Amino acid sequence: MSVVYIEDDDKLARLTAKYLESHGVRVTLAAEPREGIASVLRQKPDVVLLDLMLPQMDGLEVCRQLRARVDTPILMVTARGEEADRVMGLEGGADDYIAKPFSSRELLARIRAHARRARGNAGPPQGLVRAGALEIDPASRRASLRGADLGLTTYEFDLLRVLAERAGRVLTREQLVDLVRGSADEAFDRSIDVHVSHLRKKLGDDPRSPRFLKTVRGIGYLLATDGI
Repeated sequence: MSVVYIEDDDKLARLTAKYLESHGVRVTLAAEPREGIASVLRQKPDVVLLDLMLPQMDGLEVCRQLRARVDTPILMVTARGEEADRVMGLEGGADDYIAKPFSSRELLARIRAHARRARGNAGPPQGLVRAGALEIDPASRRASLRGADLGLTTYEFDLLRVLAERAGRVLTREQLVDLVRGSADEAFDRSIDVHVSHLRKKLGDDPRSPRFLKTVRGIGYLLATDGI
Protein backbone atom coordinates (compact mmCIF):
# COMPACT_ATOMS: atom_id res chain seq x y z
CA MET A 1 0.00 0.00 0.00
CA SER A 2 1.34 3.43 -0.91
CA VAL A 3 0.63 6.98 0.26
CA VAL A 4 1.73 10.40 -0.93
CA TYR A 5 1.79 12.76 2.06
CA ILE A 6 1.78 16.47 1.15
CA GLU A 7 2.85 18.30 4.31
CA ASP A 8 5.17 21.28 4.91
CA ASP A 9 5.76 20.47 8.60
CA ASP A 10 8.92 18.40 8.16
CA LYS A 11 8.98 16.99 11.70
CA LEU A 12 5.35 15.86 11.62
CA ALA A 13 5.72 14.46 8.12
CA ARG A 14 8.77 12.38 9.00
CA LEU A 15 7.34 11.07 12.27
CA THR A 16 4.09 10.12 10.54
CA ALA A 17 5.94 8.49 7.66
CA LYS A 18 8.09 6.49 10.07
CA TYR A 19 5.02 5.14 11.85
CA LEU A 20 3.18 4.27 8.63
CA GLU A 21 6.24 2.61 7.12
CA SER A 22 6.64 0.48 10.26
CA HIS A 23 3.20 -0.90 9.41
CA GLY A 24 3.93 -1.71 5.79
CA VAL A 25 2.84 1.52 4.11
CA ARG A 26 5.18 3.02 1.52
CA VAL A 27 5.21 6.81 2.01
CA THR A 28 6.39 9.53 -0.36
CA LEU A 29 6.74 12.93 1.30
CA ALA A 30 6.25 16.23 -0.51
CA ALA A 31 6.68 19.59 1.22
CA GLU A 32 5.64 21.67 -1.81
CA PRO A 33 2.17 21.52 -3.37
CA ARG A 34 3.35 21.20 -6.98
CA GLU A 35 5.85 18.53 -5.99
CA GLY A 36 3.02 16.65 -4.28
CA ILE A 37 0.72 16.87 -7.30
CA ALA A 38 3.50 15.59 -9.55
CA SER A 39 4.17 12.69 -7.16
CA VAL A 40 0.52 11.67 -7.12
CA LEU A 41 0.21 11.77 -10.91
CA ARG A 42 3.46 9.87 -11.35
CA GLN A 43 3.07 7.22 -8.65
CA LYS A 44 -0.72 6.74 -8.54
CA PRO A 45 -0.74 5.94 -4.79
CA ASP A 46 -3.54 4.15 -2.97
CA VAL A 47 -4.28 7.22 -0.82
CA VAL A 48 -3.29 10.90 -0.75
CA LEU A 49 -2.77 12.47 2.67
CA LEU A 50 -3.07 16.23 2.22
CA ASP A 51 -2.50 19.06 4.70
CA LEU A 52 -5.00 21.91 4.42
CA MET A 53 -2.49 24.68 5.16
CA LEU A 54 0.36 24.70 2.65
CA PRO A 55 2.72 27.39 1.30
CA GLN A 56 2.23 28.88 -2.17
CA MET A 57 -0.95 26.91 -2.82
CA ASP A 58 -3.39 25.83 -0.10
CA GLY A 59 -4.60 22.28 0.31
CA LEU A 60 -8.03 23.08 -1.13
CA GLU A 61 -6.55 24.12 -4.46
CA VAL A 62 -4.26 21.08 -4.47
CA CYS A 63 -7.32 18.91 -3.79
CA ARG A 64 -9.28 20.50 -6.64
CA GLN A 65 -6.42 20.01 -9.10
CA LEU A 66 -5.95 16.38 -8.08
CA ARG A 67 -9.66 15.61 -8.14
CA ALA A 68 -9.92 16.94 -11.68
CA ARG A 69 -7.32 14.38 -12.79
CA VAL A 70 -7.48 11.34 -10.49
CA ASP A 71 -10.06 9.50 -8.38
CA THR A 72 -7.54 8.49 -5.71
CA PRO A 73 -8.97 8.76 -2.17
CA ILE A 74 -7.90 12.06 -0.58
CA LEU A 75 -7.69 12.31 3.20
CA MET A 76 -7.52 15.96 4.24
CA VAL A 77 -5.59 16.98 7.37
CA THR A 78 -7.06 20.04 9.11
CA ALA A 79 -5.28 22.11 11.75
CA ARG A 80 -8.24 22.79 14.03
CA GLY A 81 -10.83 20.26 13.07
CA GLU A 82 -13.58 22.88 13.08
CA GLU A 83 -16.68 22.17 11.03
CA ALA A 84 -15.89 24.97 8.57
CA ASP A 85 -12.48 23.44 7.80
CA ARG A 86 -13.96 19.97 7.33
CA VAL A 87 -16.72 21.26 5.07
CA MET A 88 -14.23 23.20 2.94
CA GLY A 89 -12.14 20.08 2.51
CA LEU A 90 -15.11 17.95 1.51
CA GLU A 91 -16.43 20.60 -0.86
CA GLY A 92 -12.99 20.74 -2.46
CA GLY A 93 -13.24 17.06 -3.35
CA ALA A 94 -11.69 15.32 -0.33
CA ASP A 95 -13.12 11.94 0.67
CA ASP A 96 -12.45 12.24 4.38
CA TYR A 97 -10.73 14.40 6.99
CA ILE A 98 -8.68 14.01 10.15
CA ALA A 99 -7.83 16.80 12.61
CA LYS A 100 -4.42 17.64 14.06
CA PRO A 101 -3.17 16.43 16.43
CA PHE A 102 -4.28 13.03 15.19
CA SER A 103 -3.83 9.50 16.49
CA SER A 104 -1.35 7.58 14.34
CA ARG A 105 -3.40 4.42 14.82
CA GLU A 106 -6.57 6.13 13.65
CA LEU A 107 -4.76 7.62 10.65
CA LEU A 108 -3.45 4.17 9.67
CA ALA A 109 -6.92 2.66 10.05
CA ARG A 110 -8.48 5.32 7.83
CA ILE A 111 -5.79 4.97 5.18
CA ARG A 112 -6.30 1.20 5.10
CA ALA A 113 -10.08 1.58 4.91
CA HIS A 114 -9.93 4.01 1.98
CA ALA A 115 -7.38 1.86 0.17
CA ARG A 116 -9.60 -1.23 0.57
CA ARG A 117 -12.63 0.63 -0.76
CA ALA A 118 -10.70 2.01 -3.71
CA ARG A 119 -9.58 -1.51 -4.59
CA GLY A 120 -13.08 -2.87 -4.15
CA ASN A 121 -12.08 -5.07 -1.21
CA ALA A 122 -14.14 -3.50 1.56
CA GLY A 123 -16.30 -6.58 2.01
CA PRO A 124 -17.51 -9.82 0.41
CA PRO A 125 -18.04 -9.92 -3.37
CA GLN A 126 -21.27 -8.24 -4.44
CA GLY A 127 -23.34 -8.31 -7.57
CA LEU A 128 -24.61 -5.37 -9.55
CA VAL A 129 -26.89 -2.95 -7.75
CA ARG A 130 -29.65 -1.45 -9.87
CA ALA A 131 -32.10 1.30 -9.02
CA GLY A 132 -34.08 2.43 -12.05
CA ALA A 133 -31.61 3.41 -14.77
CA LEU A 134 -28.84 3.63 -12.19
CA GLU A 135 -26.35 0.73 -12.23
CA ILE A 136 -23.62 0.23 -9.65
CA ASP A 137 -20.85 -2.34 -10.05
CA PRO A 138 -19.03 -2.93 -6.72
CA ALA A 139 -16.37 -5.08 -8.41
CA SER A 140 -15.16 -2.37 -10.79
CA ARG A 141 -16.36 0.46 -8.53
CA ARG A 142 -18.17 2.10 -11.42
CA ALA A 143 -21.57 3.73 -11.33
CA SER A 144 -23.52 4.70 -14.43
CA LEU A 145 -26.82 6.39 -15.18
CA ARG A 146 -28.47 5.36 -18.46
CA GLY A 147 -25.12 3.92 -19.51
CA ALA A 148 -23.10 7.09 -18.82
CA ASP A 149 -20.31 6.78 -16.26
CA LEU A 150 -20.82 9.14 -13.31
CA GLY A 151 -17.13 9.59 -12.46
CA LEU A 152 -17.56 9.31 -8.69
CA THR A 153 -14.94 9.68 -6.00
CA THR A 154 -14.39 6.78 -3.59
CA TYR A 155 -16.66 8.25 -0.92
CA GLU A 156 -19.34 9.30 -3.41
CA PHE A 157 -19.42 5.78 -4.85
CA ASP A 158 -19.83 4.16 -1.44
CA LEU A 159 -22.51 6.66 -0.43
CA LEU A 160 -24.51 6.12 -3.62
CA ARG A 161 -24.16 2.34 -3.31
CA VAL A 162 -25.50 2.43 0.26
CA LEU A 163 -28.47 4.57 -0.83
CA ALA A 164 -29.18 2.44 -3.92
CA GLU A 165 -29.10 -0.79 -1.91
CA ARG A 166 -31.80 0.76 0.29
CA ALA A 167 -33.69 2.68 -2.39
CA GLY A 168 -36.94 4.16 -1.11
CA ARG A 169 -35.82 3.92 2.50
CA VAL A 170 -34.98 7.00 4.57
CA LEU A 171 -31.50 6.91 6.12
CA THR A 172 -30.29 9.34 8.76
CA ARG A 173 -26.97 11.12 8.37
CA GLU A 174 -25.56 9.05 11.22
CA GLN A 175 -26.65 5.82 9.53
CA LEU A 176 -25.08 6.90 6.26
CA VAL A 177 -21.75 7.77 7.89
CA ASP A 178 -21.81 4.48 9.78
CA LEU A 179 -22.58 2.44 6.65
CA VAL A 180 -20.03 4.21 4.46
CA ARG A 181 -17.11 4.80 6.78
CA GLY A 182 -17.78 2.26 9.48
CA SER A 183 -18.22 4.64 12.42
CA ALA A 184 -20.70 7.41 13.15
CA ASP A 185 -18.77 8.62 16.19
CA GLU A 186 -17.50 11.74 14.41
CA ALA A 187 -20.45 12.34 12.12
CA PHE A 188 -21.50 15.94 11.65
CA ASP A 189 -24.46 17.12 9.62
CA ARG A 190 -22.62 18.99 6.89
CA SER A 191 -20.25 16.16 5.92
CA ILE A 192 -22.96 14.01 4.36
CA ASP A 193 -24.75 17.11 3.02
CA VAL A 194 -21.67 18.07 1.01
CA HIS A 195 -21.28 14.61 -0.53
CA VAL A 196 -25.01 14.44 -1.34
CA SER A 197 -24.69 17.83 -3.06
CA HIS A 198 -21.86 16.45 -5.22
CA LEU A 199 -23.91 13.34 -6.07
CA ARG A 200 -26.89 15.44 -7.10
CA LYS A 201 -24.76 17.38 -9.55
CA LYS A 202 -23.39 14.20 -11.10
CA LEU A 203 -26.85 12.64 -11.32
CA GLY A 204 -28.20 15.80 -12.95
CA ASP A 205 -30.61 16.28 -10.07
CA ASP A 206 -32.06 19.72 -9.39
CA PRO A 207 -30.69 20.80 -5.98
CA ARG A 208 -33.71 23.07 -5.37
CA SER A 209 -36.25 20.35 -6.12
CA PRO A 210 -34.42 17.00 -6.28
CA ARG A 211 -36.24 14.03 -7.81
CA PHE A 212 -33.66 11.32 -7.08
CA LEU A 213 -31.75 12.14 -3.90
CA LYS A 214 -34.47 13.54 -1.71
CA THR A 215 -34.05 15.29 1.63
CA VAL A 216 -36.42 14.20 4.37
CA ARG A 217 -36.42 17.24 6.63
CA GLY A 218 -35.18 16.56 10.13
CA ILE A 219 -34.30 12.95 9.32
CA GLY A 220 -31.93 12.36 6.42
CA TYR A 221 -31.98 11.24 2.78
CA LEU A 222 -33.51 8.64 0.50
CA LEU A 223 -32.92 7.58 -3.09
CA ALA A 224 -36.17 7.61 -5.04
CA THR A 225 -36.04 5.49 -8.19
CA ASP A 226 -39.12 7.07 -9.78
CA GLY A 227 -37.96 8.88 -12.89
CA ILE A 228 -34.32 7.74 -12.70
